[in-house]
Amino acid sequence: MQKKVSKYFYFSLCFAFFVFVTLYVSDWIVSQLMHGFSYSNNLLSLNYVENTGAAFSLMKDSREILIIASVVAICGIVAYIIRHISTISMKTLFFLAMLSAGIGGNLHERIALGFVRDYIELNFVDFPVFNVSDIFINLGVVAVVIIILLKKKL
Repeated sequence: MQKKVSKYFYFSLCFAFFVFVTLYVSDWIVSQLMHGFSYSNNLLSLNYVENTGAAFSLMKDSREILIIASVVAICGIVAYIIRHISTISMKTLFFLAMLSAGIGGNLHERIALGFVRDYIELNFVDFPVFNVSDIFINLGVVAVVIIILLKKKL
């Protein structure tokens, strides 16, 4: 029982940390950009964009649907953790917290602002502008998929 409690605590701590990082970094970068700061090199640029859609601006102006989808995704992850807490590794909990926090960061902005603040633009490839929450979502998904594939021992 104590091991389960420590796993829940670990997940909660990681989740809180990642949410803090994504919201703090977004607030700081956007504030800097709004006060005239600019940054660009061959790799990336910082350009502020208000995104009313999802990844690649899909579902533009679908705020309510994206809010519902985000809440369902976070609830699904938490339900999975509750159901499988005794068999989930700390590494998996770490990446599930990262994924959930990324979803939560974008969810917070959609609810509070009506859009998601994107600001990182890659200069070496034609790719949509994104933010730290998007990085957490992608890292979390890729890591969980790799963990699942390695567990199945292809």
